[in-house]
Amino acid sequence: MVTDVLNWLQSLPQPALVGATGLLVLLECTIGLGFIAPGESGLLIAATTANTAPRFIVLVLVVTVCAGIGDSIGYAIGRRYGTRLRDTKLIQRYGTDAWDKATGILQRRGAWAVFFARFLPVVRTLTPAAAGTSGLPYRKFLPAVVSGALCWSTLHVSLGAALGEAARRVEDLLSTGGMIVVGVLAAIGLFFLIRYKKKKAAAALTSVSQQSTDDQH
Repeated sequence: MVTDVLNWLQSLPQPALVGATGLLVLLECTIGLGFIAPGESGLLIAATTANTAPRFIVLVLVVTVCAGIGDSIGYAIGRRYGTRLRDTKLIQRYGTDAWDKATGILQRRGAWAVFFARFLPVVRTLTPAAAGTSGLPYRKFLPAVVSGALCWSTLHVSLGAALGEAARRVEDLLSTGGMIVVGVLAAIGLFFLIRYKKKKAAAALTSVSQQSTDDQH
């Protein structure tokens, strides 16, 4: 069953699959849409088809470019609306405190904060707009965004490709009953992975909050 799904994905027109993945990532990176578009999940699924070097390289490059465009849109929104963006319903919904702390860290850490924010769920959606609001020059913002997106996309495409290959090998070795067990274990593993990502995002925001408090003292 797993092999059938993977084979079906690989049978899809590669430009369409890569284009759809790039679009999801672009939307996820754009403020306001990052909480709706499942860019990271879509990338992992598409990455299971990256079973050749050309497919791997093309997917990484397209995702990197789309992430850079999405972040640049968020940056432009931050530059355009400035501090007024803080009072929008979107920012208030997810917490003005988190927005203030992200802006403060960006003012102190600059491009490094942009680079590492790429690996933090939720935070990476707010960071580009916060960078634009904080006044970080675009000439510093863009290299940090591109390098972060390249590392992030390479990591996720590698993980997705490895998962796809592992799924094929496991299904070849196991019976139907064994696949049920594997399915249950996979569901459990996914549950804990989601919990881990949520805790990681919460820890990141807490760290930002604590560092901001320390800096005030």
